[in-house]
Amino acid sequence: MRLRAGALEWALGLAAAGVLAFYGVALAQNVPAQFVVTGKAAEQIQDFSTINLATAQGIANACEKAATDQGVQVSITVLDKEGNQVYADRMDGQGYLNVITSDLKARTALLGREPSKNRMNRVIQNPGQEFSDIQRGLFPNAGGLPIVVNKQLIGAVGVGGSAPKPPVWSDEICAHKGLEAVIGASVAPLGPDLPPRQNPNPGNAPVAKFATTTVPKTTLPAEWVVGGKGAATIFDANEISLGAAQKIARGCLDWAAAKGGKASIWVIDSAGTFVHMERMDGEAYNNVSTALLKAQTALKTRQPTSIRAAQLKNNPDGLPRSSSFYNFFGVAGGVPIVVDGQLIGAVGVGGGANNDDENCAVEGLKATFGEHVTLPVYPATASAK
Repeated sequence: MRLRAGALEWALGLAAAGVLAFYGVALAQNVPAQFVVTGKAAEQIQDFSTINLATAQGIANACEKAATDQGVQVSITVLDKEGNQVYADRMDGQGYLNVITSDLKARTALLGREPSKNRMNRVIQNPGQEFSDIQRGLFPNAGGLPIVVNKQLIGAVGVGGSAPKPPVWSDEICAHKGLEAVIGASVAPLGPDLPPRQNPNPGNAPVAKFATTTVPKTTLPAEWVVGGKGAATIFDANEISLGAAQKIARGCLDWAAAKGGKASIWVIDSAGTFVHMERMDGEAYNNVSTALLKAQTALKTRQPTSIRAAQLKNNPDGLPRSSSFYNFFGVAGGVPIVVDGQLIGAVGVGGGANNDDENCAVEGLKATFGEHVTLPVYPATASAK
């Protein structure tokens, strides 16, 4: 039986789609399963070749260990191949510039499919290149590396915050050590380190120093807040520590997994700078972005976002004002981190098990601070959330 023209085109298109699907699966299968999202989680995001949480966390942990061995602190961001955050850390004592540059370096490596140092070297050789890079959202600074396994890009890592001392140490070396520890010897070697460009007309303006030898004091246990040299660097002894932030995330994500679900979580300090984030496999951009918005709103309001959500449900007239003028995100899942009456940060959760983001955050807070943490309390007559 002869097929009509339309039916024939449909059949050929279906066959072509099948070939492309098989080809895509074949490419994805080139990456060992331990490095990428698989199974139902991969089906949910329709992607079998993007970096998983375990790999991202392993890279960050190995880099942090190398930094600790060098006596320095760094900030680390690991992105999937779509540019979404998967795992990120800010070691104690790191500030906003360190955090934001780690993200910019990772994105530059991802967009360029090459180390961000390659772009920096081209700028050193041709200063006019920097302007066009910046116009395209690229950050020509060393420290970002694409994450490639079996010639397949699965993500990117960026490191910021430490002074370069090549060939012994640099942000890029930290990222490379993390990749080697997790992926192995197949990681591409690092390129040359060109000397920085000299300013032909250096100025003589005096540069002030701004530092203190006095270490800020806190009444909270040392494991919960940044202390020592880190506290002196940021002039604050009441910022949540990386260790406490990681423990909150672990308590929340373990609770979500026990419920048969997943979650994305952000922990920020009381200045709004990120400290730690994780995205479980199968979570999408929406889960990651809303988790951050919730943490930021909880910090601004000094209240759980569930309060604003309930108020807007009871009286929606305030919604335009809250969203337009205050930039609040009125969805439950954000909780300020108040320990023994002291605000030290905020946590936001998105995509939690059974849409119960707030309880996920609460479980993480209880696991970390016990009875010392302030938690949302509901009227006895209120229905269970």
